[in-house]
Amino acid sequence: MNSLKLIFRLIKSVQEFSLLAYHGLRGIFQRPIYWRDTIDQMDRFGIGSFLIVGFTGLFTGMVMALQMAVTLERFGIKSLVGRAVSVSIVRELGPVLSALIVAGRMGSGIAAEIGAMKVGEQTDALRAMGTDPVRKLVTPRMIAGLIMMPVLTVFADFIGVFGSYVICSSVLDFSGNLYWTSVLESLDETDVFPGLTKPLFFGLIISTVGCYMGLGTRGGTVGVGKAATESVVIASLGIILADFLITKFYFAIL
Repeated sequence: MNSLKLIFRLIKSVQEFSLLAYHGLRGIFQRPIYWRDTIDQMDRFGIGSFLIVGFTGLFTGMVMALQMAVTLERFGIKSLVGRAVSVSIVRELGPVLSALIVAGRMGSGIAAEIGAMKVGEQTDALRAMGTDPVRKLVTPRMIAGLIMMPVLTVFADFIGVFGSYVICSSVLDFSGNLYWTSVLESLDETDVFPGLTKPLFFGLIISTVGCYMGLGTRGGTVGVGKAATESVVIASLGIILADFLITKFYFAIL
């Protein structure tokens, strides 16, 4: 009996989440569009995350260079470190790590902010004034996620490849020209295109999950904290699942 209740609750949650995502995306193409809220969310989503995403990319590239050098040296192909690191970062590590970092930072923030408005009955006040809470609260955050997540990913990719270059030139005694030439020769559209489309889905997942958990907040301030925590967990799992499905899709068509 408890299992059936859990299944029904899961189905209901998926339905409500899908409807929220649909209405939020539909709001992008309808008026009014709250540009001031959208720009504010883009600033918080993107500009506020540049530093932590940059550090994550930098040290990921450094660690990858050291690890790859040790592994490839066993096979006598140490010169391919740049190629291996750049492809790994652009295809996989850059998009996923950036998304997980942003999910921890923004997913919880979105859920807590909207959750506080929910328990404070501010969302009901918006409805009373004739304002659609989805269009006012959800759509600007979706737009911010869709725009800023790819920007953050490109930044993380570049910093990660640069971090690898720092290790290769200072520790592994690689020529700078040799490194950058091997990086540029190794990357093509089959690497860049998936690496730039994944962040679109990741940004949508982070923003939508945060909004959904915030709008579903119950139980006062305790509920706000719970919603913020669950938002990070669910968004992180969604990112990993989406990464697998998108990767599988691209391997099937490319």
